Parts: sequence; C-alpha cells; structure tokens
Amino acid sequence: MNKIVTLCCLMIGLLGISQDSISTNQRLKIDGVSGVVGDYVILESDVDKAYIELESQGVSTAEVSRCNLLGKLMEDKLYAHHAEQDSIEVSDDDINNYVEQTIEYFVSQFGDIEKVLEFYKKKDEQSFKADLFEVNRIQQLSQRMQSKIVEDVEITPDEVKVFFNSIPKEELPIFGSELEVAQIVIKPKVSQDEDKRIVEQLETMRNDVLENGSSFSSKAILYSQDPGSRSKGGRYTLDRKRPQMVKEFREQAYRLQEGEISQPFKTDFGWHIVMVDKIRGRMLDVRHVLLVPAVSNAALGDAQNQLKLIKKRIDDGEISFANAAREFSDDQITRANGGVLINPATGDTRFELTKLDPQLYSQILKLEENEISIPLFEQERSGNKTYKIVMVTNRFNEHVADYAQDYVRIKDLALKQKQLKVIQEWMTEKIADTYISVNRDNQFCDFANNWLKK
Repeated sequence: MNKIVTLCCLMIGLLGISQDSISTNQRLKIDGVSGVVGDYVILESDVDKAYIELESQGVSTAEVSRCNLLGKLMEDKLYAHHAEQDSIEVSDDDINNYVEQTIEYFVSQFGDIEKVLEFYKKKDEQSFKADLFEVNRIQQLSQRMQSKIVEDVEITPDEVKVFFNSIPKEELPIFGSELEVAQIVIKPKVSQDEDKRIVEQLETMRNDVLENGSSFSSKAILYSQDPGSRSKGGRYTLDRKRPQMVKEFREQAYRLQEGEISQPFKTDFGWHIVMVDKIRGRMLDVRHVLLVPAVSNAALGDAQNQLKLIKKRIDDGEISFANAAREFSDDQITRANGGVLINPATGDTRFELTKLDPQLYSQILKLEENEISIPLFEQERSGNKTYKIVMVTNRFNEHVADYAQDYVRIKDLALKQKQLKVIQEWMTEKIADTYISVNRDNQFCDFANNWLKK
C-alpha cells in the first residue's frame, strides 16, 4: 500500500499538481487512474492503448467496451503481480528482441518509424520502445503465471467421459474435414571432409571464447544458422520439466557448469557448441551456435533417386509405405510409427484441412487417398536440405463429435475446461487477498471477475 501511495504522489509531482490544492472532498483523476492491482497502476491511457493495439491487429472494437478492456488489463496485472511474488522471471534479452521485431514489423506495415510513432501517439522511438518493453514484460509474466497455475492439472478418462456426456446433443462440436498424412524422408549424405571442416570451425570459435575472451553471443549472431536464436545471440532457456530441445542438445547442456562450453556435437539439425550462461534451479539459460554442413549436388541427386526407387517398390506392392518408412526414413520422429505425422497442436495424427501448414497443404492438395507424391525437395530455415515423399493415409469428412472417433480432441477440450476452472478458482482467491482499487468512474462496470469486491 505504501508503494501505491508513493507512486501516486510521484505522479502528482510529475504533473505539477500541488498536494495543497487537493481538498478532501475533491476527486483527483491522475491521467485517469482506472484502477490499481497489487503494485500496478492502470491508467485511462492504458485502456486507450489497448484499443489502439486491437485496431492495429485488425480486430473490430465496435462491441468491445472500456470495461471489457479494463477487466482484461486487471487480469494481466494480477497474474504479473503474483508472478513477481512467486519469483517468476522473464529475460530482458528476450523482451528486447521481441520489441525490436515488433518495431520492424510496424515499420514494414506503415512505411517508416515516424508514421508508426504518429499512429501510436509517441514523441520518439525511445519512449515507444520503453512502452513496448513494459507491455511485453507484463504479458510474459502473465503467461508464465498461468502456465504455473495449470502445470500439474491432469484429466482422467472418466472425467473425459463425464465431460462429453454433459454436452447436449444439439450442442456437440462439429469437427471439420481432417487428414492423416505419412512421409518418408531421405537426408543427403554429408562427406567426411565437410563434417571435419564444420567441427574445426566450431572448435576454433570455442577456443576463441575460452582462451581469448571473445563473445559467445557475437559468434552466434555472426555465424549460427539457427534462425530461432541467432538474433538473440544463440540464447535459449531450458526447463528440466519441459524438454523442448532434442535429446542430444539437452544431454550436452545439462552436464555443463556455468560458463562452460561443450565440445562440438551433432544432432539432426547439424553441428553445435553450447554454453551455459546461468543455472536457475530447474531452468537453464544457454547459448549455442549451429552450423549446417553443406551437401553436394551429387548427394542431393542420390537422395532423390533413392526415394524414386522406394516409391516404385511401394507402387509395385513389394513393401508397404509404413514398413518402408520404418526401414528407410531418416526422420527420427515419424519413422517409428510408419511415417505418420503428428499434429503438434493436438498431439494426435489428424490435421484439420483448413489449418494445415501451407507448405504441406500444397504438397498433398492434389493427392488421392493412398496416392504417393513424387520426391519433394525441402530446405529448412536452418539450411538443412532433404527430399521426401508423402501420402494421405486417411480422410475424415466434417462430422459431429463422436466419443470413440474423436477421443483425443474431446480430451483436449475437457482438459482446457478443467484448467479454466482451476485458473478461475486461483483468480477468485487472489482477488480476495490482493490490494485492488477501481476508480469511481468505473464502479458501474459489470466485470466478469469480482474486482469491486462486492
């Protein structure tokens, strides 16, 4: 509470308002203070910015009231306040990188930075960056707090059944047309000389950092072929409870101490070196450099010809697509299950036609069921080159949800409902325990949550 009073007094001073001029019966409106949640003050101008942000994203605000936006801002501040209370951290480097990418996007849309500043009513780029930084910091804290709240929430088959049976027949969801797709991937062989060249290049970088004090971050920015981390100096945060990197990468990172750099090691993506920046309990801040070996045109041709032979054997009935995938495919993720792709959004094998990755959609668009494509060339953002053949193994027409046929998707809906319930219970408890104040002008709002503590 003292922090809030201090902040309000500071704002009064900045606005040039004498405290002596404020009578006890006079209502003070400082830049329109809409509300306070914990240590956070929400201004009327914050609500205005939220409107502008929605409009910049092409969202219609015709039916969005100021009460709606204020309620959402208060939710974000509640999550952020308790994230800080629980010592949840976000990286300044990650936020700054996001800010730079956001500004680049805005400039590409508006034409130049001056038009961006005019649209967002900012006097200069520095103040605009400061605002973007704080908004993103709050969003990151909010998201991480929500993830923490539901990280241990699980659902049983009995709960899924109860959830499905509770839905009136006329309200059962309708699932759109879906496909199951399988692939066989052949990666062109890299010569030993090329692998040796890449390893020596990484060893030189490693020695330059360890012996000469060079910046690992600079090495990553200049040389790494990982588009996801290059602009951040190769930085990733690993969570021991949520493995998001390949096994070989995690094994190398977790055996290092702070400041140590691994020897070059190989994954399906190429060759890496990794350095540990900081160990924070189960969290690990690391940096890495990825180099992708070059493949010759001859190796590419060999891979294409190998797939042509595999396709012919399948077409001739010598071997099934699934068995060919298990025997020949170089894709570690899909090979074990006969080449069938897993939908990363749902965790099952079905892809809704309207939500297919554009590249995959173009590859299967003209294929009949069980028809195999010609060898298709692909180049990943990192530079890796492969050939593959794909086949549509099953088609599911648009249909009303069926418990047996759509169990995985129904389970996902049931889990989300349970998570929302847990989040709502958390919010009800925290609203009761947190200092919250809503400006008198907003007391009429019919909030979804009990911000007015009635």
